[in-house]
Amino acid sequence: MKQIYGIDLSKEKFDVCFLNEEMELVNLEVRNNYSAICRFLSTLNRDCVLCIEHTGIYGFLLIFLANCFDIRICAIPGYEIKHSLGLQKGKSDSVDASRIKEYGERFYDKLTETKFYSEQMNELKELHSLRQVLVKQRKSIITSAKEKDKLPFCSITVHSIIKKTIETLSIQISETEKQIEDIINSNEEFKENNQLVQTITGIGPVTTNELIIKTYNFQKINTAKKAASFAGICPFPNSSGKMVKKTKVSKFGDKTLKSLLFLCASSAIQYNKDIKMYYQKKIAEGKPKYLALNNVANKLLRTVYAIIESRQMYDPNYICPDPRLADKKVA
Repeated sequence: MKQIYGIDLSKEKFDVCFLNEEMELVNLEVRNNYSAICRFLSTLNRDCVLCIEHTGIYGFLLIFLANCFDIRICAIPGYEIKHSLGLQKGKSDSVDASRIKEYGERFYDKLTETKFYSEQMNELKELHSLRQVLVKQRKSIITSAKEKDKLPFCSITVHSIIKKTIETLSIQISETEKQIEDIINSNEEFKENNQLVQTITGIGPVTTNELIIKTYNFQKINTAKKAASFAGICPFPNSSGKMVKKTKVSKFGDKTLKSLLFLCASSAIQYNKDIKMYYQKKIAEGKPKYLALNNVANKLLRTVYAIIESRQMYDPNYICPDPRLADKKVA
């Protein structure tokens, strides 16, 4: 087995745990900045593996530099680490680094390398995140302004400031959306996938951008089943022994993507004849409306990945050939 380094990340530093040549446990601290990380990576063998807990932006610089040094690095969800090592007592940065190293050694065959994607993809993610913040702020201000209408007296100054703030946020949102559109149009792969997905009736630019960003342009999450599981709309079995319950979706999902897919499903039911017939069929089978809507969202995802794979625009009149009529190979 290759040398495993367990790394516990934080804003200012990260703790490293590994075994030296004498098989002794070694702990050290490295500052979380460019020069310190470069010095640390330059001392490592190129065939080692760095295991880090997925903590968002605190690990981005380390991932980027590890890719530059051609050193394998694996970002692991903290929930997965915590529930894979049994009952654990006590907590500190050095102890967490040791546990991450232990996880990497025990589940070495399940480790997947983490890549820091292109500069355009990361700029797209930042702009998309900024847009979400601006939209949320505008919605909050609009909601509070509506509640003030019920007051017996309203401040003219407050009303004027709120109006100007909403206008400013709307302008900033429009500018952010334009920047996102410019980045997508400047990249041939982004542009082509964006155009293909939007040919599906019911799916608009916001959901398309969300799918491109969250799936890393359909490369990291490369199947409809994985995308459905990531979004939290994939049903899982719920049974044990003689107890057999209905399948249910997991709570561990991307709520933003799930909400957008449900909005797209609601729109597709109204304007897409194929989807409308599919929805009515599920309702006729006795399924609740929410479950039928979840089925529609799954069907939309399968359609998205089908056109991405075939590189053909969505055709509502397309008839899938019967697989039973295909020529069977004789063994």
